[in-house]
Amino acid sequence: MTISQEMLREVVAQRIRAARPELAGRLDLLTPGGLLAAQREISQAAQDAKVLAICVLRGFDLPTWVRATCAFAGRVEQVAAADWRRDFTRTVFLAGNPDNLRNRFVFGHVADDGSAAWQDPAPVENSATLRRLLKLFEGAAQLPTRPPAVVRVLADQNPGGRTPVRRALYVATAEVAIADCLVHLNHLLVEAVLDGIIGPGDQLTIRQAPWLPGLAGPFAALRIANPPGKPDQLRAYAALTEETHDA
Repeated sequence: MTISQEMLREVVAQRIRAARPELAGRLDLLTPGGLLAAQREISQAAQDAKVLAICVLRGFDLPTWVRATCAFAGRVEQVAAADWRRDFTRTVFLAGNPDNLRNRFVFGHVADDGSAAWQDPAPVENSATLRRLLKLFEGAAQLPTRPPAVVRVLADQNPGGRTPVRRALYVATAEVAIADCLVHLNHLLVEAVLDGIIGPGDQLTIRQAPWLPGLAGPFAALRIANPPGKPDQLRAYAALTEETHDA
């Protein structure tokens, strides 16, 4: 299965049905017009999101952040996760040094190297003080090209008999700022962890590519959004391939 606009539309529709079934009940998400109407409603609702998570970043190294993001998502409680999913796992990225904040704020997870820290998804008002204190993480540059990197995620969690698997994680880089890449990968990874697609001990090979449409599936998960200024088009910004079991 090769990435196409029809395929992307179906994947986006599935995500909307899961998070906001009421939209699927009154809009035809498989038509360009119906999907666009749903996305407009979702964008308007995002301005008044009830639940969000916070990520404070001192710096950004892609493999380290991928590992830490999965670890954070693996610790989110089911009830909080359900509320967060309804707001499409909205996460705000702030620039700051977690080491300087841990005496004032509670973080649900801190990266092993201290480069990032997360506040668990919670009502918006819970993070108001932190959001006023810090600025948004800008990351205007494009993600630099680098060779494939392999990370093992959720290694400290009990697999419960589940056999770890290997997957490739593809990341689009052309015309994508680091700050936008964070948003796209965050949605893909945390939702994959919450859905059990990524599990304890899994190995992810991170591969960067300018564009993803040339990839052939099947895919376990895709992150899809509208390119800037093109509301009638969809683009795959990240992809998680199907699994290969460890030997």
